[in-house]
Amino acid sequence: MNTEDVRLLYDFNAWANNRTLDACAGLAPEQLTRDLGSSFKSVRDTLAHIYGAEWIWLERWHGRIPSGLPSAADFPDLETLRRRFAEIDRNLIDYVASLTGDDLQRVVSYKTSTGSPQAQPLWQMLQHLANHGTYHRGQIAAMLRQLGSKASSTDLIGFYRERAAQANA
Repeated sequence: MNTEDVRLLYDFNAWANNRTLDACAGLAPEQLTRDLGSSFKSVRDTLAHIYGAEWIWLERWHGRIPSGLPSAADFPDLETLRRRFAEIDRNLIDYVASLTGDDLQRVVSYKTSTGSPQAQPLWQMLQHLANHGTYHRGQIAAMLRQLGSKASSTDLIGFYRERAAQANA
């Protein structure tokens, strides 16, 4: 994995987050928080988890020791989620833009929120976080369908095709 690949991956991650948030725009407040029996009970809670994971990993990469993920209750509505995602996506893109090849190989040590010590090369953590978001955005797509709403495709190939079309326009 090289720095350009990481930058592209995080451009994709922000694109996919935005498409998912856009797909949620038609939900009524009750639908956003309805318990659908998923691993995180509602669309809002799943979005909050994606945000929280992005935040906690970025904190770790900056050498900080967060005590845990933000609560879903910190996100009372979709507009709050949009603002927080805009901020974290910008911060992640800025962070990966600052990385060198040597940075990607650096082993980052941290403790999980349960106190378990961990250490991996940064490039593995970066790949993990983008993959984590993909997994949970897929859960949101299924929840949107349960609610009778339409999900947006967040497939990586769609991102590549959209980028190519914009470059050729």
